[in-house]
Amino acid sequence: MISGQGGLLSLPLFLKEGKGKLMSLNVFFQHCLTGISLGGAYALIAIGYTMVYGILRLINFAHGDIFMVAGYFMIFATATFGWMAGIPLMLVCTVVLGVVIEKAAYKPIRTAPRMSVMISAIGVSYLLQNLTTYLFTALPRPYPEIPILKKIFQIGSVSASLVTFLTPVLTIILVVLLVYITNHTKVGMAMRAVSRDFETSRLMGIKINNVISITFVIGSFLAGVGSLLYFTDRMSVTPFSGTLPGLKCFVAAVIGGIGSVPGAVVGGFVIGICETFLIAFGYSTFSDAFTFILLIIMLLFRPTGLFGEKMIDKV
Repeated sequence: MISGQGGLLSLPLFLKEGKGKLMSLNVFFQHCLTGISLGGAYALIAIGYTMVYGILRLINFAHGDIFMVAGYFMIFATATFGWMAGIPLMLVCTVVLGVVIEKAAYKPIRTAPRMSVMISAIGVSYLLQNLTTYLFTALPRPYPEIPILKKIFQIGSVSASLVTFLTPVLTIILVVLLVYITNHTKVGMAMRAVSRDFETSRLMGIKINNVISITFVIGSFLAGVGSLLYFTDRMSVTPFSGTLPGLKCFVAAVIGGIGSVPGAVVGGFVIGICETFLIAFGYSTFSDAFTFILLIIMLLFRPTGLFGEKMIDKV
């Protein structure tokens, strides 16, 4: 049983029990819950990748580092204003950071070859990593504890912190809201039009710059929410905390079909659950490698992903 900790922090309690013997049904459900929670955080971050790619055909490699910087925003906002004011302040700062990156690093070279834009995204990623290292050092900084999210709840014999139960529920709510915005609002119609044909949308009077900015606002906001849910269970942030989770979320977007929001969610849950069970069975060394093996298999047998559409280039 869990005593006092939730989420991934509970895994070590079960590793010795899991090696060499079958896990009990209660332990199985415990790991399922943890995997779904981790997958929900991955899904929120993966949506940012898939939305930016759907609009700009750009893989925003800096997105994982925006997620990491959101962790630092939360640390300092909470230290200054408390966690109740710190959460909305962190989300606002994360959104502003995402929009500033788009305006400063991507907009000036929007008409350049895709490789140039991709190199710019990689440059922004390293800039954020080195800037946070210079400002805050590479030592882990404790993530603020939010009492309500760390409160322990028990359902039958399965117990975990509130954040573990809340993450998948909040993920589904935000995704449903995003799908509604995309399919039933003028902004969503504009986003879908731009994703289909950039130049034709411009000729029909759609304000391309506004649509792109809104895309980065939504993606950065979800990265901020994902950061809050992710770091609450890990309790520390470093300048490189966004590197591996960012890559895993990119893989989740590719597995689901990059450009598809539901696909990114499914990919996030798949990776989160598989990673959790690999750790539970004592294969933590291979949990990261498994993600990229899964990517290779997907690219070999279904390059468009589970929900992706085949793109036909016009000649």
